[in-house]
Amino acid sequence: MAKGVYFLAFVVLLSTASSLVFAEDPSPLQDICVAIDDHKSETAVFVNGKFCKDLKYAEAKDFFFPGLQNPGNTDNRVGSNVTAVNVDQIPGLNTLGISLARIDFAPYGQNPPHTHPRGTEILVVVEGSLLVGFVTSNTENRLFTKVLNKGDVFVFPIGLIHFQFNVGHSNALAFAALSSQNAGVITIADAVFGSDPPINPDVLAKAFQLDKNIIEELQKKFEY
Repeated sequence: MAKGVYFLAFVVLLSTASSLVFAEDPSPLQDICVAIDDHKSETAVFVNGKFCKDLKYAEAKDFFFPGLQNPGNTDNRVGSNVTAVNVDQIPGLNTLGISLARIDFAPYGQNPPHTHPRGTEILVVVEGSLLVGFVTSNTENRLFTKVLNKGDVFVFPIGLIHFQFNVGHSNALAFAALSSQNAGVITIADAVFGSDPPINPDVLAKAFQLDKNIIEELQKKFEY
């Protein structure tokens, strides 16, 4: 009887593990698959959303990115800058399911509420203090938030709205790793108020319970 129970538990565990695997980037079926833009090239093969360079043409530079020691320009309306290092910057990341970002913050700058539809994020603070948080889905809309200091680490689950805000008087710096070669980013305010073409103001006025004139003013602020 006990063996039967253990076997059933093992099957359930395998099923759960399989579900978790397919929730993120598919596992690679080869050692490397260097992304290539020229899909008409004789050396290109289509795999997992990217054309791949023939292995014999791969080089060390395909797995290299310089420059994360350089601060990003935070002179913008949100006071932050994200330097992404994903498959577009390192072609050798293709099919490997990871990426990286440097996030610079001016005093009181923020990385505004956003989501990564294809990746979980783990963030470490290198300098300064950040107020961070994420909100669970609509069943509860529960907010998890914490102030992080140098050396602290925080995790933002895949797909959930999250943010970082510099609560210090000086610049702040953080590095983030993501469980996708191209996790994507949807900044909530930009997507809602800065879409092209704009979302009908009547729709947003009802959704946010605001006057239509306020919605139109917000759309002007976010239009590209």
